[in-house]
Amino acid sequence: MKIKGLSKLNASLKEAASGGFSRQAAKWLEQSGQDFLDMVQDELISSQSIDTERLFSSFQKGDADHIWIAESGGLSLEVGSNLEYASFVNDGRWTTEGDGVKWVPGYFQGARFVYDPASSTGMALKKKWVSGTGYWDNALILFEQVFAKSLEQKLRQWLKTL
Repeated sequence: MKIKGLSKLNASLKEAASGGFSRQAAKWLEQSGQDFLDMVQDELISSQSIDTERLFSSFQKGDADHIWIAESGGLSLEVGSNLEYASFVNDGRWTTEGDGVKWVPGYFQGARFVYDPASSTGMALKKKWVSGTGYWDNALILFEQVFAKSLEQKLRQWLKTL
């Protein structure tokens, strides 16, 4: 009995078993992580959550404030930002702790306040809630939809090669 394509299937299975599949999956997962960081940056822009480049840059692979942890054997990828205030921008925050008033040294440049710890002038902040923009949450919702479709397409593509 002769089965058409059996030798090709056997070669494909040997390639997958020797780490070929794992390497392809790791490469796809890394690209998916980069796609997510791009979505986070897009959400930062569209929600007008940034006025400096520091937060935006912290969501780039290679930036000093980024998080990019990849484990190829276990196929896990962790991405994010090391900036403490990144979560405040997403979730919201109180301007001061407790019920008091917080003195912030600095000066005004037009309508914009410039923080300057050496300044003898400044402003008093009363406790107030500053709403978050949800940039991370919005990007995650979008990514979950895209990731599911991408995974399904990639699995079909990999199965066709067997």
